[in-house]
Amino acid sequence: MNKINIYIDGNNLHRSAKELGFQIDYKKFRGWIGQKYNPTFVYLFIGLVPGRVKFYEYLQTCGYILIFKQTISVGEKIKGNCDAELVLKNITDFHTNSFNSCI
Repeated sequence: MNKINIYIDGNNLHRSAKELGFQIDYKKFRGWIGQKYNPTFVYLFIGLVPGRVKFYEYLQTCGYILIFKQTISVGEKIKGNCDAELVLKNITDFHTNSFNSCI
């Protein structure tokens, strides 16, 4: 049986779409991922921003497993670099044989 995990850097996804002039429909995006790859798990790495609880709950109802990174404020910008958490989760999953393939 092919087990596929998908690991998404939420900030990179959001910024890339914004630069291309798109607004992401997270529910449709999750549906497309499901149809195309039939993943076991879809992880979305995202900065934890107080006041965005409803958005996080929505993402979970869409089928994402959220992995949060604590954020810090730098001037007017909010920073939450999830790269290390994404790599760590991927390596941990690899060593526990929780997938055959990842995207």
